[in-house]
Amino acid sequence: MSGNEQPSVERPAERGVACVIPAKDEVARIAATVDAVRKIVGVDLVVVVDDGSTDGTAEAAERAGAVVVRHERNRGKAAAMETGAAEAASRDGARARHLLFLDADLTESATGAEPLIEPVQAGRADMTIGTLPAQLRADGSKAGGRGFVVRLARDGIEQATGWTPEQPLSGQRCLTRIAFDAALPLASGFGVETALSIDLGRKGFRILEVPIEVGHRATGTDLRGQLHRGRQFLHVRRALAARKALPVRKSR
Repeated sequence: MSGNEQPSVERPAERGVACVIPAKDEVARIAATVDAVRKIVGVDLVVVVDDGSTDGTAEAAERAGAVVVRHERNRGKAAAMETGAAEAASRDGARARHLLFLDADLTESATGAEPLIEPVQAGRADMTIGTLPAQLRADGSKAGGRGFVVRLARDGIEQATGWTPEQPLSGQRCLTRIAFDAALPLASGFGVETALSIDLGRKGFRILEVPIEVGHRATGTDLRGQLHRGRQFLHVRRALAARKALPVRKSR
């Protein structure tokens, strides 16, 4: 939990949850993900934001029962999250739904994200972050790189808020509407998760990491994986710099 001990700004009773799923070119996985999300207790609205796909992602998501909003061109994850949250707000009644953000490639494992909801519903957290088990690639090898991006994000969040997250880059999160609105505008690119933790932590919102059993498409150490992590590093560094939270290098 974050180091801030201020009381939550919202202690809601039971209310609906809108699951927002940013997606780009996920036609092979999005229907299974939507099907699984619709089984999560508490979720009464699934919004897929098709962020400039060219492969039929929108049509597959709609057939699976999701409300679909399309970006004609790719605008990035943060823009898709904001678009999805706005669509959910347009369908809210007198009580704003909580927001559950999940990746599009979780397929059947998306049901494992359900534990993210209860702490927010119960008023014990304003944002939950899913910590995932070790991810494996299709060949059984361990996914991921050398941890440079994770360490950068973790150290920046710790410096900014005093709280040290286990998985600072996890995109599986549940937030109250008030917490989400307090973080707007979201940081662009792959810096969005790091920035969310810093912006909400600094404002006294309570953050809780919750273990969840989900699996997503994992990257390895090939060229494509290295390029992906290179972009991540630059985006996280940019988000930290904008918040004056770049980690101070410790002298030896």
